[in-house]
Amino acid sequence: MFERIIELDKQLLLYLNNLGTAQWDPFWLFITRHFNWAPLFIFLLLVMFRYLGWKRGVFLLVFIAVLVTFSDQFTNMIRRIFERLRPNNDPELIDFLRTSIRPQNFSFTSGHATTSTAVTVFFIKLLRPYTKYIYFFVLFPLLFTYSRLYLGVHFPIDVTVGASIGALIGLSFYRLYLIIENKYFVKH
Repeated sequence: MFERIIELDKQLLLYLNNLGTAQWDPFWLFITRHFNWAPLFIFLLLVMFRYLGWKRGVFLLVFIAVLVTFSDQFTNMIRRIFERLRPNNDPELIDFLRTSIRPQNFSFTSGHATTSTAVTVFFIKLLRPYTKYIYFFVLFPLLFTYSRLYLGVHFPIDVTVGASIGALIGLSFYRLYLIIENKYFVKH
């Protein structure tokens, strides 16, 4: 049964990856780069400081850095355990994939999916009492993780499991933040 799931995963990737065209490659290469999302994060940080103030905002900057580091290192630990080849390095698939980049590390799970989802869940939980527009932020991990399928560097299971783990990390860090906030920021 496990082999059948892996085979379906490969077939779904080939289908999704081959929907791409050379015309759209520059767009998805732009989407997949972390740095290109900096304006969105600067905007989110400004919103966070506006609603939560400087004292909480500075603490949250450090807290979010810890969240991102934890998510990244957790993903690396999982990759070292499973050592699943990336599709762009899989001899069975390489001739059938459209690839523009060729990362060499392992595939399972997707760090893009894990970390982007963790940050998104955290920000949505944090800012939803202040602005309903925060829910648009969910577009970030959807586009960011789809870019990995489009570019042929992750399997669908990699991004699905990565997003699921990321959601759990984001929720866990939000709950931890509430405990810290209640202890240090809320006057009793």
